[in-house]
Amino acid sequence: MFSDFDFDVIRRSLPYLFRDGMTFTLTLTALATLMGVALGTLLAMMRLSRFGWLSAIAGGYVNLMRSLPLLLVIFWFYFLVPYIGAWIIGSPTPIQVGPFWSSLITFTMFEAAFFCEIMRAGIQSISRGQVAAGYALGLNYWQMMGSVVLPQAFRNMIPILLTQTIVLFQDTSLVYVLSITDFLGAASKVAQRDGRLVEMYLFAALVYFVICFAASRLVRVLQRRVAIVR
Repeated sequence: MFSDFDFDVIRRSLPYLFRDGMTFTLTLTALATLMGVALGTLLAMMRLSRFGWLSAIAGGYVNLMRSLPLLLVIFWFYFLVPYIGAWIIGSPTPIQVGPFWSSLITFTMFEAAFFCEIMRAGIQSISRGQVAAGYALGLNYWQMMGSVVLPQAFRNMIPILLTQTIVLFQDTSLVYVLSITDFLGAASKVAQRDGRLVEMYLFAALVYFVICFAASRLVRVLQRRVAIVR
Protein backbone atom coordinates (compact mmCIF):
# COMPACT_ATOMS: atom_id res chain seq x y z
CA MET A 1 0.00 0.00 0.00
CA PHE A 2 2.80 2.39 0.93
CA SER A 3 5.31 1.13 -1.62
CA ASP A 4 5.02 4.38 -3.59
CA PHE A 5 4.67 6.60 -0.52
CA ASP A 6 7.14 9.48 -0.78
CA PHE A 7 8.33 10.46 2.69
CA ASP A 8 10.94 12.77 1.23
CA VAL A 9 8.34 15.24 -0.04
CA ILE A 10 7.15 15.63 3.55
CA ARG A 11 10.69 16.13 4.83
CA ARG A 12 11.48 18.75 2.19
CA SER A 13 8.31 20.72 2.88
CA LEU A 14 8.51 20.76 6.71
CA PRO A 15 10.06 24.26 6.98
CA TYR A 16 7.43 25.73 4.67
CA LEU A 17 4.55 23.89 6.36
CA PHE A 18 5.43 24.94 9.90
CA ARG A 19 7.21 28.27 9.38
CA ASP A 20 4.54 29.71 7.11
CA GLY A 21 1.48 27.50 7.42
CA MET A 22 1.35 26.52 11.08
CA THR A 23 2.53 29.96 12.22
CA PHE A 24 -0.43 31.54 10.46
CA THR A 25 -2.87 28.93 11.82
CA LEU A 26 -1.72 29.35 15.43
CA THR A 27 -1.63 33.15 15.17
CA LEU A 28 -5.16 33.27 13.78
CA THR A 29 -6.38 30.82 16.43
CA ALA A 30 -4.81 32.75 19.32
CA LEU A 31 -5.98 36.19 18.20
CA ALA A 32 -9.48 35.01 17.30
CA THR A 33 -9.77 33.26 20.67
CA LEU A 34 -8.71 36.31 22.69
CA MET A 35 -10.87 38.72 20.73
CA GLY A 36 -13.76 36.26 20.57
CA VAL A 37 -13.72 35.70 24.33
CA ALA A 38 -13.67 39.46 24.95
CA LEU A 39 -16.56 40.11 22.57
CA GLY A 40 -18.39 37.00 23.77
CA THR A 41 -18.14 38.15 27.39
CA LEU A 42 -19.63 41.51 26.43
CA LEU A 43 -22.43 39.79 24.53
CA ALA A 44 -23.09 37.49 27.49
CA MET A 45 -23.43 40.47 29.82
CA MET A 46 -25.79 42.09 27.31
CA ARG A 47 -27.92 38.92 27.16
CA LEU A 48 -28.16 38.92 30.95
CA SER A 49 -28.89 42.63 31.14
CA ARG A 50 -32.13 43.81 32.70
CA PHE A 51 -32.62 46.03 29.66
CA GLY A 52 -34.72 44.05 27.23
CA TRP A 53 -33.45 45.81 24.12
CA LEU A 54 -29.83 44.98 24.96
CA SER A 55 -30.72 41.35 25.57
CA ALA A 56 -32.69 41.22 22.31
CA ILE A 57 -29.79 42.62 20.26
CA ALA A 58 -27.27 40.20 21.73
CA GLY A 59 -29.68 37.27 21.44
CA GLY A 60 -30.43 38.06 17.82
CA TYR A 61 -26.73 38.30 16.98
CA VAL A 62 -25.92 35.00 18.69
CA ASN A 63 -28.80 33.14 17.07
CA LEU A 64 -27.90 34.55 13.65
CA MET A 65 -24.25 33.53 13.82
CA ARG A 66 -24.97 30.09 15.24
CA SER A 67 -27.48 29.42 12.46
CA LEU A 68 -25.10 30.16 9.55
CA PRO A 69 -22.44 27.91 8.01
CA LEU A 70 -18.96 29.20 8.84
CA LEU A 71 -17.87 28.96 5.21
CA LEU A 72 -20.69 31.28 4.19
CA VAL A 73 -19.71 33.77 6.90
CA ILE A 74 -16.11 33.70 5.66
CA PHE A 75 -17.25 34.65 2.17
CA TRP A 76 -19.61 37.31 3.53
CA PHE A 77 -16.95 39.10 5.52
CA TYR A 78 -14.29 38.75 2.85
CA PHE A 79 -16.44 40.47 0.23
CA LEU A 80 -18.47 42.82 2.46
CA VAL A 81 -15.92 44.16 4.96
CA PRO A 82 -14.12 46.34 2.36
CA TYR A 83 -17.45 48.00 1.48
CA ILE A 84 -18.50 48.35 5.12
CA GLY A 85 -15.15 49.92 5.95
CA ALA A 86 -15.49 52.32 3.01
CA TRP A 87 -18.97 53.27 4.19
CA ILE A 88 -17.72 53.94 7.73
CA ILE A 89 -14.85 56.20 6.67
CA GLY A 90 -16.76 57.71 3.74
CA SER A 91 -14.45 56.40 1.05
CA PRO A 92 -15.84 56.15 -2.49
CA THR A 93 -13.92 52.92 -3.13
CA PRO A 94 -13.69 49.71 -1.08
CA ILE A 95 -10.85 49.72 1.42
CA GLN A 96 -8.07 47.13 1.24
CA VAL A 97 -8.63 44.79 4.18
CA GLY A 98 -6.57 41.81 3.09
CA PRO A 99 -7.25 38.11 3.64
CA PHE A 100 -5.63 37.97 7.10
CA TRP A 101 -7.67 40.78 8.65
CA SER A 102 -10.76 39.58 6.87
CA SER A 103 -10.34 36.07 8.28
CA LEU A 104 -9.52 37.43 11.76
CA ILE A 105 -12.67 39.57 11.79
CA THR A 106 -14.69 36.61 10.53
CA PHE A 107 -13.54 34.17 13.18
CA THR A 108 -13.76 36.75 15.95
CA MET A 109 -17.35 37.67 15.09
CA PHE A 110 -18.40 34.06 14.49
CA GLU A 111 -16.75 32.50 17.52
CA ALA A 112 -17.96 35.32 19.80
CA ALA A 113 -21.47 33.87 19.48
CA PHE A 114 -20.30 30.52 20.86
CA PHE A 115 -18.09 32.08 23.54
CA CYS A 116 -21.09 34.21 24.53
CA GLU A 117 -23.16 31.16 25.40
CA ILE A 118 -20.24 29.60 27.27
CA MET A 119 -19.70 32.76 29.30
CA ARG A 120 -23.43 33.19 29.91
CA ALA A 121 -23.56 29.69 31.38
CA GLY A 122 -20.49 30.46 33.48
CA ILE A 123 -21.96 33.70 34.82
CA GLN A 124 -25.26 31.99 35.63
CA SER A 125 -23.38 29.23 37.48
CA ILE A 126 -22.28 31.73 40.15
CA SER A 127 -24.52 31.73 43.19
CA ARG A 128 -26.96 34.63 43.35
CA GLY A 129 -26.01 34.93 47.01
CA GLN A 130 -22.51 36.07 46.00
CA VAL A 131 -24.00 38.67 43.69
CA ALA A 132 -26.26 39.92 46.47
CA ALA A 133 -23.29 40.00 48.86
CA GLY A 134 -21.31 42.08 46.36
CA TYR A 135 -24.11 44.61 46.13
CA ALA A 136 -24.43 44.61 49.92
CA LEU A 137 -20.74 45.56 50.19
CA GLY A 138 -21.42 48.62 48.07
CA LEU A 139 -20.09 47.38 44.75
CA ASN A 140 -21.74 48.64 41.61
CA TYR A 141 -22.66 46.35 38.70
CA TRP A 142 -19.32 46.58 36.88
CA GLN A 143 -17.25 46.23 40.06
CA MET A 144 -19.27 43.21 41.11
CA MET A 145 -18.91 41.57 37.68
CA GLY A 146 -15.18 42.31 37.45
CA SER A 147 -14.26 41.35 41.02
CA VAL A 148 -16.76 38.65 41.98
CA VAL A 149 -18.57 37.01 39.07
CA LEU A 150 -16.27 36.98 36.03
CA PRO A 151 -13.13 35.60 37.77
CA GLN A 152 -15.12 32.61 39.04
CA ALA A 153 -16.98 32.21 35.76
CA PHE A 154 -13.72 32.11 33.80
CA ARG A 155 -12.32 29.48 36.15
CA ASN A 156 -15.42 27.32 35.81
CA MET A 157 -15.49 27.68 32.04
CA ILE A 158 -11.78 27.12 31.29
CA PRO A 159 -12.26 23.51 30.07
CA ILE A 160 -15.16 24.45 27.79
CA LEU A 161 -13.36 27.55 26.52
CA LEU A 162 -10.34 25.43 25.63
CA THR A 163 -12.55 22.86 23.92
CA GLN A 164 -14.08 25.61 21.79
CA THR A 165 -10.57 26.85 21.02
CA ILE A 166 -9.70 23.39 19.70
CA VAL A 167 -12.75 23.55 17.45
CA LEU A 168 -11.62 27.01 16.30
CA PHE A 169 -8.15 25.65 15.53
CA GLN A 170 -9.73 23.01 13.30
CA ASP A 171 -12.08 25.52 11.66
CA THR A 172 -9.22 27.83 10.64
CA SER A 173 -8.45 25.34 7.87
CA LEU A 174 -11.46 26.78 6.01
CA VAL A 175 -9.47 29.90 5.13
CA TYR A 176 -8.01 27.90 2.26
CA VAL A 177 -11.03 29.13 0.24
CA LEU A 178 -9.42 32.60 0.40
CA SER A 179 -6.11 31.19 -0.90
CA ILE A 180 -4.46 31.91 2.46
CA THR A 181 -1.37 29.90 3.35
CA ASP A 182 -2.47 28.31 6.59
CA PHE A 183 -1.19 24.84 7.49
CA LEU A 184 -3.72 22.99 5.35
CA GLY A 185 -3.34 25.54 2.56
CA ALA A 186 0.44 25.09 2.61
CA ALA A 187 0.06 21.30 2.50
CA SER A 188 -2.40 21.62 -0.38
CA LYS A 189 -0.01 23.83 -2.37
CA VAL A 190 2.84 21.37 -1.95
CA ALA A 191 0.54 18.48 -2.85
CA GLN A 192 -0.60 20.20 -6.05
CA ARG A 193 2.91 21.29 -6.97
CA ASP A 194 4.57 17.89 -6.51
CA GLY A 195 1.57 15.73 -7.39
CA ARG A 196 1.68 14.07 -3.94
CA LEU A 197 -1.84 14.54 -2.63
CA VAL A 198 -1.96 11.35 -0.55
CA GLU A 199 1.28 12.05 1.30
CA MET A 200 0.57 15.68 2.09
CA TYR A 201 -3.07 15.30 3.10
CA LEU A 202 -2.28 12.30 5.30
CA PHE A 203 0.53 14.22 6.96
CA ALA A 204 -1.71 17.26 7.49
CA ALA A 205 -4.39 15.04 9.02
CA LEU A 206 -1.80 13.45 11.33
CA VAL A 207 -0.54 16.85 12.53
CA TYR A 208 -4.07 18.10 13.22
CA PHE A 209 -4.87 14.86 15.08
CA VAL A 210 -1.75 15.02 17.28
CA ILE A 211 -2.28 18.67 18.21
CA CYS A 212 -6.00 18.31 18.90
CA PHE A 213 -5.59 15.04 20.81
CA ALA A 214 -2.86 16.52 23.01
CA ALA A 215 -4.96 19.63 23.63
CA SER A 216 -8.02 17.54 24.50
CA ARG A 217 -5.98 15.57 27.04
CA LEU A 218 -4.89 18.86 28.58
CA VAL A 219 -8.53 19.92 28.81
CA ARG A 220 -9.35 16.71 30.71
CA VAL A 221 -6.53 17.36 33.20
CA LEU A 222 -7.71 20.93 33.77
CA GLN A 223 -11.30 19.77 34.11
CA ARG A 224 -10.34 17.38 36.90
CA ARG A 225 -8.35 20.06 38.71
CA VAL A 226 -11.16 22.61 38.46
CA ALA A 227 -13.61 20.00 39.75
CA ILE A 228 -11.33 19.29 42.73
CA VAL A 229 -11.00 23.00 43.55
CA ARG A 230 -14.74 23.44 43.43
